[in-house]
Amino acid sequence: MSAYNIVSVAGSDPSGGAGIQADLKAFSAHGTFGMTVVTALTAQSTRGVAGVHPIPAEFVTRQMDTLFSDATVHAVKVGMLGTAEVTVAVAEAIGRHELPHVVVDPVMVAKSGDRLLESSAVEALRTRLLPRADLLTPNLPEAADLLDEPEATDLATMRDQARRLLEFGPRRVLIKGGHLPGGESVDILVSRDADPVEFRARRVPTRNTHGTGCTLSSSIAALLPQRPDAASAVGDAKAYLTEALRHADGIDAGGGQGPVHHFHAWWK
Repeated sequence: MSAYNIVSVAGSDPSGGAGIQADLKAFSAHGTFGMTVVTALTAQSTRGVAGVHPIPAEFVTRQMDTLFSDATVHAVKVGMLGTAEVTVAVAEAIGRHELPHVVVDPVMVAKSGDRLLESSAVEALRTRLLPRADLLTPNLPEAADLLDEPEATDLATMRDQARRLLEFGPRRVLIKGGHLPGGESVDILVSRDADPVEFRARRVPTRNTHGTGCTLSSSIAALLPQRPDAASAVGDAKAYLTEALRHADGIDAGGGQGPVHHFHAWWK
């Protein structure tokens, strides 16, 4: 059997820790074949983002139409979009080609604090793209931004925000609790047709956490076609990310916040 084809629709990270570079590594780690649609070029390193160059929306559309008219696509991960025009173009192409297993990671602000989604694009994300998502994977600041309210500070508020994010149209929401204090990292999966599921992992003491959101969402996208249900895919993806974080100090990619170790199970 040929590999599953998984597409990353996202921005480029020259440092290799996030964006399409991280997505391709995660796709490969889960035994799938990675493809890409580039939405933006960035100048960044482990120390932060120095600049963003958006790809014109019409060229993003051309990339998607050219690829999807030829290749069989088994899942799609959508990451950094940058502008409202690109957000709309991606949403329309997903609908036009009826793409399966669409995982949307709403990349809004980098860990360095640099904004990666224009404020004017948030409404396009809410109204045009999220109704086409099978799974939305916001962290706590992103969930608060989408809901236009304060960030959750406890699990009860996380659950409530995840349920209300379903009102924007995604089938499921995985709200990530990595920003909460404590010894555990807790994520909550809320679905339209199932009870909430919590995923817990011991917090890993490392500063090398660049690209964790990209890596988790792309891992889920790679696993959704291979697992019996979304909860199974999310659980396996979180376990993989936890190990990638545990081995992250084995990567020396710069003097700032480094990447996780995508190939921890293979490199000796």
